[in-house]
Amino acid sequence: MQIITVPLTAPAYLRAYIREPDTNTGQEVYPAVIIVPGGGYTHIPEAQAETLALAFAARGFQAFYLRYHFTTEKSPLLPQPMFDLAAAISQIRQHAHQWHLDPNKITAAGFSVGGHIVSVYNGSWQSEQLQAVAPTAELKLNAAILGYPVIRLDAGWPPTAEKLAALTSQPEKLAADQLVNAACAPTFIWHTADDPLVPVQNSLLYINALAQHKVPFDAHIFHHGPHGLALADPQTAWQPDADQPHVAHWLDLAVEWLHEIW
Repeated sequence: MQIITVPLTAPAYLRAYIREPDTNTGQEVYPAVIIVPGGGYTHIPEAQAETLALAFAARGFQAFYLRYHFTTEKSPLLPQPMFDLAAAISQIRQHAHQWHLDPNKITAAGFSVGGHIVSVYNGSWQSEQLQAVAPTAELKLNAAILGYPVIRLDAGWPPTAEKLAALTSQPEKLAADQLVNAACAPTFIWHTADDPLVPVQNSLLYINALAQHKVPFDAHIFHHGPHGLALADPQTAWQPDADQPHVAHWLDLAVEWLHEIW
């Protein structure tokens, strides 16, 4: 496996974990997944992001994670991280042959505020602002995965007006459920019903919007688990209650769903 760092608009970058073609099975190209981590728009948990990427790599994906801009680097921050995601998708499609991946099977998997980035992007990739990032590239995702996502900025997160001001002065333009349209990619979404930081209402709003616009989706609301579960297993459990074997099924469910829709 090659590990490559691809610079984007500094300080953003894309970290790639590239599998070689498998001579035993004859598989020469793989689907791709971009992990877009959480971190409250102030940082990303890089060890967790790598663990998530490697979990997908173990299931036959070319895996990446995106280090996007933070609030300490741009004010107001949004929508810069969505531009970072567009640049990452452009790089992946540009290097599809070199990185042995199928450019028609690219998924972005966003967690917490990473889910906000992916869900807003999913509904606005056609916008002039995002198209200007890579005018000659195909920027549409082939699928999206959202884990305990922030969907809109008035549904329980961010917790303070000060935090909101660091993100945007126009939160209504960044309500992902209001941006859903028929051109959105199929979406897999999961959350826990008692998430104490990002209320499950966020996912329910997005599921409803997907249904209204007849965008294919698969949704799983698990009964219990703290925020920031990631794999929900001992690899990513940041406290004892974050090891949730039932919730940990989300990864296999998501991979099965991807293979089914493709």
